[in-house]
Amino acid sequence: MRFLGSAPPYDLTYSDVFMVPSLSSVPSRFDVDLSTPDGLGTTIPVVVANMTAVAGRRMAETVARRGGLTVLPQDIPLDVIDTVVRYVKSRHLVYDTPITLDSSHTVGDALGLIHKRAHDAVVIVGADGRPEGIFTERDAAGFDRFTQLRNVMSRELVLLKDGTAPESMYERLTDARLHFAPVVDGDGRLLGCMTRKGALRSTIYRPAVGADGRLLIAVAVGINGDPAAKAKELIATGVDVLVIDTAHGHQTKTAAAIEAVRAVAPDAKIVAGNVVTIEGTRDLINAGADIVKVGVGPGAMCTTRMMTGVGRPQFSAVLDCAAEAARHGKHIWADGGVRHPRDVALALAGGAANVMFGSWLAGTYESAADTLRDPDGRLYKESFGMASNRAVKNRSRSETPFERARKELFEEGISTSRMYLHPDRPGVEDIIDDIVAGVRSACTYAGAATIPDFHERAVVGVQSAAGYSEGLPQGTSW
Repeated sequence: MRFLGSAPPYDLTYSDVFMVPSLSSVPSRFDVDLSTPDGLGTTIPVVVANMTAVAGRRMAETVARRGGLTVLPQDIPLDVIDTVVRYVKSRHLVYDTPITLDSSHTVGDALGLIHKRAHDAVVIVGADGRPEGIFTERDAAGFDRFTQLRNVMSRELVLLKDGTAPESMYERLTDARLHFAPVVDGDGRLLGCMTRKGALRSTIYRPAVGADGRLLIAVAVGINGDPAAKAKELIATGVDVLVIDTAHGHQTKTAAAIEAVRAVAPDAKIVAGNVVTIEGTRDLINAGADIVKVGVGPGAMCTTRMMTGVGRPQFSAVLDCAAEAARHGKHIWADGGVRHPRDVALALAGGAANVMFGSWLAGTYESAADTLRDPDGRLYKESFGMASNRAVKNRSRSETPFERARKELFEEGISTSRMYLHPDRPGVEDIIDDIVAGVRSACTYAGAATIPDFHERAVVGVQSAAGYSEGLPQGTSW
């Protein structure tokens, strides 16, 4: 990357910069390969941050199927981690996981589950594992919550056979004027489900898989306690990537944790952070990190900068830390501060190999929080920062009441925030579509067919606040 003109003597956020087009021989965004250069196996630069309200098994499965990676939080018990990892590893690489109930369940049961997935349907399955009907929210009209599903479900089923080409599945659904259908194996037993958009996406995205051919998943490890012992147990469960995570990554305790984890897991992929300086990046790499997580204070739920004055504008942090990591043959993840697809593109232009997302994905069907309705009937989920009072309570629940109360006096994050689901784009895949479309288009403007090419070819300028405002679309006339 180079600056259009000279680099300014002050640090920059994503909003402070823009990219100019260059001569391009890349004909279309479909000719851009967004496989990440960090060697993890992700095929799009999307990493879901280890936030309790965001990262769970549904998110991990869905994002990995589209090529990204989810990091489970460090405060989840090991037995739960084991269950989640086995679940994600067992998921189909193409078909989505349906919500299933039997016909004796009630409308209330179905309505309580239907917003767990973006396909807005429940498959009614018999004892033999074969689909018997479909329930959608429309089917509940005129019935109370205690009505059994056998009395309201649609019995006119369109079943898609396993192995059918996605294009044929799309055409079948289109001809039937349906957006969703179960996928069955040769014996007619339920195997998964497919939507029209899902069929399209399966021809555009490639799943993120490990050497075993199963979906990738990562787990965060704290620097307190015995990180080496926990890392060893996590590797045994089948975790693909270990993320040694703390708000202030440039400390001797973090380096010691990395060294300890590397000693018990010499072949593991280790990500560590967070830092914002050249020195911090170098020290974590020297301790044994493969990837360094960059960002202090740019997150939407984070109050660190306002509470402490500590942090750094994210674009400059990414630029410096990526350059230092490259000198050691390593990579960085840009963690936080992205609000639009342009920010993701600029992070990659600055040298990031992958980009982390938290609050942006909190208001989706797949996030770990429960779906709620406000008084106006709008769907939302509650999100919170991982240094907030609420997160501290979760992490310290095994400690004495006195120690918990001491820690809860201090917080650096928002404990409750409503993240509304977009009525037209309520699923995480909808957001991924926006991100990938924007980044691929940015690559074509730069004449880059890959992320490394994009970093080399990007030309970035500095703009005023008016320059940023000029680029904002107008939803109504001015």
